[in-house]
Amino acid sequence: MSDSAKRPAAATNGGISNHDDQETKRARLAQIVQDQQLLASQSIPTPHTPKVIQTVRLPDALRKKILITGGAGFVGSHLTDRLMSEGHEVVVLDNFFTGRKANVEHWLHHPNFSLIRHDVIQPILLEVDQIYHLACPASPPHYQYNPVKTIKTSTMGTINMLGLAKRVKARILLASTSEIYGDPEVHPQPETYWGNVNTLGPRSCYDEGKRVAETMMYAYKNQNDVSIRIARIFNTFGPRMHPNDGRVVSNFIIQSLQNKNITIYGDGSQTRSFQYVDDLVNGLTKLMNGNYDSPVNLGNPDEYSIKDFATKIKEFTQSSSEISFLPKVADDPTQRKPDISTAKRELDWEPRVHVEDGLRKTIEYFKGEVEAAGEIIPTGPDAVKPKGGA
Repeated sequence: MSDSAKRPAAATNGGISNHDDQETKRARLAQIVQDQQLLASQSIPTPHTPKVIQTVRLPDALRKKILITGGAGFVGSHLTDRLMSEGHEVVVLDNFFTGRKANVEHWLHHPNFSLIRHDVIQPILLEVDQIYHLACPASPPHYQYNPVKTIKTSTMGTINMLGLAKRVKARILLASTSEIYGDPEVHPQPETYWGNVNTLGPRSCYDEGKRVAETMMYAYKNQNDVSIRIARIFNTFGPRMHPNDGRVVSNFIIQSLQNKNITIYGDGSQTRSFQYVDDLVNGLTKLMNGNYDSPVNLGNPDEYSIKDFATKIKEFTQSSSEISFLPKVADDPTQRKPDISTAKRELDWEPRVHVEDGLRKTIEYFKGEVEAAGEIIPTGPDAVKPKGGA
């Protein structure tokens, strides 16, 4: 027998030896592990959120599991970014009525993030350490579209979240609103002011829903020893605002970018105070992790007339839009400005972002929204179902 016949044939796989094949598999496995480690340390850039957000790895003793209802909405998604960057586990619960999956899709790959499509008016069983209860449409056209559902969200939804907090001994923070002050006769508004609210008006489904939600929070605190926090949130703006929410900031920017008439309902003398979303998130986390459990105003005391604010946005966008005045909306407050002395004293919190700086960032965001959509028709004051969605 020849020497070549006696030698065993080399094990091959398409011309690659078993040794080379094993090396390739090890290299691929190492790359997979490396990729997984990378994905567990940051967000993924998306068209909606191109900026990469780094996350830290917390020890188990320090890492909290945190539920955010309405977490795919404007404020909730920014809060998600903050808590994820700090290394916590975040569970976002949203029914996508006004929330958008695009707001949180940059976290879908991350092992610390979970997204649940669920309506808070239905109970849910989870194990969590903290609950940020943000779920509820917050713009007048959206919460007036289905006022009964808005009331259910504020009442049944809050009852369900309080029941969950009681069961698992979690601290719960309610995102209440400056709307509980109604059309205020005290200016600026401190937390001790009881408000001037029309219980039968078109905004009452939201105003009164939040009022009773606050009442339920304290009932559970006093009767069941649930740890609670209440934030009364004033007008907030920033990237990821729903482009069709019908609010002043989004409407004025969208109209200006498209050189359409900037519509003001009333004579423009009514005033508002606007805070940038990053400041609000700072306030929410300070409130949640602090020791103060009475209501706290979170807002920017810088006050603008609606007409002056429209003029400022027109200048920033270099728009050729004209300002037009339409009839005033029913129950539209004539003035709104927070007294934030409690937040300063108890939370060491006050706004840091100047309104003009926040506006520039928000305008850049809406430029992308308008370019992607081709055209956006702003929402008027009438009740309307949100466009877009998940």
